[in-house]
Amino acid sequence: MVVDMKTLISTNLVQSIIAKEAFVREAVDDILQLTQWIQEVFEDGGKLLLFGNGGSAADAQHLAAEFVNRFLINRRPLPALALTTDSSVLTSIANDFSYDLIFVKQIQAFGKPEDLALGISTSGTSPNVVKAMQAARDIGMKTVALTGGTARPGGDLKAICDLVLNVPSDFTPHIQETHLWLEHVVCEIVERQMFGTP
Repeated sequence: MVVDMKTLISTNLVQSIIAKEAFVREAVDDILQLTQWIQEVFEDGGKLLLFGNGGSAADAQHLAAEFVNRFLINRRPLPALALTTDSSVLTSIANDFSYDLIFVKQIQAFGKPEDLALGISTSGTSPNVVKAMQAARDIGMKTVALTGGTARPGGDLKAICDLVLNVPSDFTPHIQETHLWLEHVVCEIVERQMFGTP
């Protein structure tokens, strides 16, 4: 049993690395495009609005914290807002209208044309993320999605987002691990572009 669990650990690590390597091969130019857009948004007085469900909600909050506080450099706070954190807003919208609108109404409340909407959905089909992206497009915001999958890369978000960074894996944990890696890389690049080397 101990040997089997050690094999599981090693195999899982290798597969996670393979997922990240495959993602980078496909998406390196899109990663750089995303960092450029985020930098431009911050420099032009806009903000980054982030959202997702479950583990992707945690990612949205994590990324917002890195920008507002710091990643590797002590610098001025950067305006990033996770739309997953206000329980009163989330539950009132879900109760009075629909769970599908929990991000839509916040995009409509806070979103401006100079902002960027970053939605995170492992499948690319989460209805509340898809609807929020459409709302962001209606406002004139740039729209970016982090997704995963091989059968329908980007899911429903592919057709409505300006940029989709899709992890070519069907194993949810590896998709989420790759998203977190990407979020850290994006933070580091944006910080370096705006504030120099740590």
